[in-house]
This record gives sequence, C-alpha cells and structure tokens, in this order.
Amino acid sequence: MAGAPANVLNVPRPPVFATAAEERLHRKRMLAAAFRLFSRCGFDEGVAGHITARDPEQLDHFWVNPFGMHFGQIRACDLLLVNHRGEVVEGNQPVNAAAFAIHSQVHAARPDVIAAAHAHSMYGKSWASLGRLLDPITQDACAFYQDHGLFADFTGVVHQTSEGERIAQALGPYKAAVLRNHGLPPWATRSRKPPGGSSRWTAAARRSCSQRRLAYR
Repeated sequence: MAGAPANVLNVPRPPVFATAAEERLHRKRMLAAAFRLFSRCGFDEGVAGHITARDPEQLDHFWVNPFGMHFGQIRACDLLLVNHRGEVVEGNQPVNAAAFAIHSQVHAARPDVIAAAHAHSMYGKSWASLGRLLDPITQDACAFYQDHGLFADFTGVVHQTSEGERIAQALGPYKAAVLRNHGLPPWATRSRKPPGGSSRWTAAARRSCSQRRLAYR
C-alpha cells in the first residue's frame, strides 16, 4: 500500500506542532534541559560555554543562556531572545558577547541549523590543543568521520562577529568543528531536530576524545 514508510524500528519521531508558539515553548524547554545536562556532565566552566536554539518564527533570532547564570539553574523562562544585531529582544539579563559573536554567524551561515552548542569539557579542550580532527577509532567516533571541520587559527576569546564568521566557515556543511586550543564548538543540530541533538553530539565527541587518549596512552 502506497504511503509513508513504516517505522519498523519504532524510532521516536520529531514532534509536530500546531503553532509556532507551541514549537517555541518546546525548543526553550529542550534548550533548558540541555544546559542541565551540560552541568551534570561537567561541561560548564565559569561563564564559558553556551547553547542556542533558533526561534521557529523569527528565523534571524535565537534563544540563549543569560551571561553568568549557572547551567544547572537555567529554566526555560530564564532564556534570552537575541536578534541578529546582538540586541536582547526578550529577557532582562545580559548576553554573553562570545555567544553572540559565534552563534549569530553559525545560524546566519547555516539556515538548516536549529541549535548549536559550545562547551569547554576537559577532554575536548585537551584534544583541541593538538589541532587535529577526531580519529575514527571506534564505532561511535565514526559518526564524525568526514563530518567535522578544524579551525586552526586561534586568536583568543571571540568578541567580534568577523571571528565568528571564520568559525562558521570552518564548520562548513558539517555537524561540528574542532577549535584549536579552545574546545569542541560548535556542534550543530540540523533540520528540524530538537536542540537536545547538539548536546548529544557534544557528549559523544567528548567521549571520543577520552577514548582516543586512553587508547594511545
């Protein structure tokens, strides 16, 4: 019988929303949950790190964490809506300048990207110091084979959108990029997948880095 293919593996499908408001609330809740996950995994470090989710209606706006708020305390109602000029449209807290400089350019260069994550995990930073791509030495690490880039020109904390644009170019069409001497941002969730996908890829890459270090110790 003609029609959509059967979901023989019973894999959960992305939710379908009746309105943009429903989808916005879902993205904000998933984004807040991703921050809680980052906190539990130890991916937060001081005020560093950020995750963003594109607004489903205002496509040149994105939701992001307030500057200085601990990842483990972030709720959906705490998130900030920021436009393409770096102005806070919704919320009353300041936005991290590096978050805007990087994520605004990733979202602008990649209309297919719903969410992007930047983390300073221990193994991620250790691997980034080598300035090389992840080795496909395990089945899990193969998820990044020929699907991540390398940004080798580290210049310090990112404050200018011109630097964010160069990072977006290094990301290219891939799901991820290694930033030399910095960490493993940005992780991009493509298409209409939920923001939680970017945090999943961050965790997977961190484990791949630790596996590589253990295997070659």
